Amino acid sequence: MGRDLRTFLQLLEQKGQLRRVTARVDTDLEIAEIANRLLAVGGPALLFENVKGSPFPVAVNLLGTVERVVWSMGLEEQGQLEALGEKLGRLQKPRPPRNLQDAIAFAPLLVDVIRSRPGRVLFNPECQQVVREGEAVDLDTLPLIRPYPGDGGRILTLGLVITQDPEDGTPNVGIYRLQQQSKNTMSVHWLSVRGGARHLRKAAERGEKLPVAIAVGVDPLLILAAATPIPVELSEWIFAGLYAGEGVQLAKCRHSDLLVPAHAEFVLEGTITPGEVVADGPFGDHMGYYGGVEDSPLVRIAAITHRERPLYCTTFSGRPPKEEAMIAIALNRIYTPLLRQQVPEVRDFFLPMDALSYKLAVLSIKKAYPGQARRAALAFWTALAQFTYTKFVVVVDDDIDIRDPSQVVWAIASKVDPARDVFVIPDTPFDTLDFACERIGLGARMGIDATTKIPPETDHPWGEPLKSDPTTSERVSRRWAEYGLEDVLRAKVDPKAWGYT
Repeated sequence: MGRDLRTFLQLLEQKGQLRRVTARVDTDLEIAEIANRLLAVGGPALLFENVKGSPFPVAVNLLGTVERVVWSMGLEEQGQLEALGEKLGRLQKPRPPRNLQDAIAFAPLLVDVIRSRPGRVLFNPECQQVVREGEAVDLDTLPLIRPYPGDGGRILTLGLVITQDPEDGTPNVGIYRLQQQSKNTMSVHWLSVRGGARHLRKAAERGEKLPVAIAVGVDPLLILAAATPIPVELSEWIFAGLYAGEGVQLAKCRHSDLLVPAHAEFVLEGTITPGEVVADGPFGDHMGYYGGVEDSPLVRIAAITHRERPLYCTTFSGRPPKEEAMIAIALNRIYTPLLRQQVPEVRDFFLPMDALSYKLAVLSIKKAYPGQARRAALAFWTALAQFTYTKFVVVVDDDIDIRDPSQVVWAIASKVDPARDVFVIPDTPFDTLDFACERIGLGARMGIDATTKIPPETDHPWGEPLKSDPTTSERVSRRWAEYGLEDVLRAKVDPKAWGYT
């Protein structure tokens, strides 16, 4: 897999989506403040070439628009993401071919899986061109950022944290936040259900330390693969290979048997001793608030290796728009075919960025029977693991554009009776970062049926929707220039005309 961070930066520069900043900048608050302003307006990626206290340039906001996320996957348009979702759907629930035609249709998928198997770089991998071990390890030389004034310290946010199962060697690749604790230690913040946490519990049962590798500055495609809750039994490396159409090139660590991307800009190698924890946080989180201080596993760094003239890549969480929100929007398009496979009546679904890209979902269905909207909402919550923490589900008819807020709000206002069409499921497992819950970790879900009601949902006829007369509409379209109004519909609507600011 020849792709790496540098080739993606070249692509962005060619497309006019990368700005190089030569002015001196500080990793403490300043880099995040600059990036945050550009994120708010869909601005370009940034490469800071003069960083205070570090010899390494810092790249940020690489995935700050959905368009750039799509480019990182080797695609051009969001619609192409659904084709990948269909491929994953066939892997999730493969059906035995019923005839020769089915077998021929399934063959390319098998070829893709074979092609996606990772390769090995056995000698002189680029990620080990420079090696610092033992006393030479110094995390202070890395340009770790502190994004917010209330943050507890400097953080590493965009590294692939790699562990493997102590029993069978199965790798796990995740994206977890790490906080620097000293020149050679970091704390890692992961949920107990994550793969790394499971591996640490198994290591504890065996009385062993858990080897850990952290790869920083990798092909953004690997970030997407690691951030995706994979709905099929595939390793993240094969999943990334399916994304890319070719296998990831891996290299063995110097201090363990862990495999890391051979083209990574930096690799931090270390171990976690079960039971050795340290206070981690507080830090700004995706909900838009500071999280709490938690005891988290301590990683002791034994080696830092990197490429010649390496580039450091980072990001940070917070209220959208942020890079994590752009990634979620793109991944949700991949999930659409998987959701249709699980809940066939769902035509489309959307998780708005402003609702943190997962807290509120809008589903469209082609309604065929009473109660179908409620059934679709309930099925959505259990269809895929990543929908577990979705707080609100709004179900609309398939003639509503679910990506147009004005249409969704109209459907809610005109088709919902709160007593009949709103239902709440109390006391369900919930995101511990959601402070709106009365009890942390336990919250309610709400479903809203904003579809047209049919008997016996209602005992009276539903109003006929207003529509233009087709003949008159066609005639007006044909004569629009004649009215002298040709320039009006080309003008961008000013939200203030409708009372918005």
